Amino acid sequence: MFCSKAATLSVAAMLFLLMACSSTPISSAPPLSNPTASLEHTAFAAFPTPASLPPQSMRSVSSASLWSRERGSLLGDRRAVEAGDILTVVIEIDESAEISNASDRSRSASQDLGIPQLFGLPQRIDARAPEGASLGSAVSVDSQGTSNGSGSVRRNEKLELRVAAAVVDVLPNGVLSIVGNQEVRVNFELRELLVTGFVRPADITRQNEITYDKIASARISYGGRGQITDVQQPRYGQQALEAILPF
Repeated sequence: MFCSKAATLSVAAMLFLLMACSSTPISSAPPLSNPTASLEHTAFAAFPTPASLPPQSMRSVSSASLWSRERGSLLGDRRAVEAGDILTVVIEIDESAEISNASDRSRSASQDLGIPQLFGLPQRIDARAPEGASLGSAVSVDSQGTSNGSGSVRRNEKLELRVAAAVVDVLPNGVLSIVGNQEVRVNFELRELLVTGFVRPADITRQNEITYDKIASARISYGGRGQITDVQQPRYGQQALEAILPF
């Protein structure tokens, strides 16, 4: 009776530990990350403070001009050009790839070796050898091999997203380093979108947008975490067995 209770408690403790290892707590939505800990917030700190702006009188005079090049004017350039600026990244991926290959190889060989005359040794050995045995055809080797291989890859991807990214750094050659991070939580599932890369200011449109194919070293991550994502993943025990078992 005591052993039965101890076994029950052990099983309950094990289940509790397994549930504690889950990335999403029971009946709890995944937490959102802290915006102030992101790289974008560091770039936003580069915004000029009100004390560093020109006096109000000077700004009013310059903004009254129709041909002013300031961003707030009618003809001003509102594209992102410095750290702390924001631009829109347009991700429209509709690609497909199909690769197929096949190989066929075969080989056959036959070798015979006999020593009928070797200082008279074969005759002496044949006399003492079992019936049917002879050194006249001492070795006979036949080999045949066949190899067939085929492979096929087919992928189809379609993704349409828009995300606001911040300029976190301006390189010496004028190229902008951008980082965009977006999180949307619906019930107990959190969707995450991350975009990083390097952008030329000339590739930014007048609408302050840039497409993903003009971003150098682009890193685009689209995924999520939450209860549904946890259910779709194999359990820890199954992952451990698949890593250990050789078959």
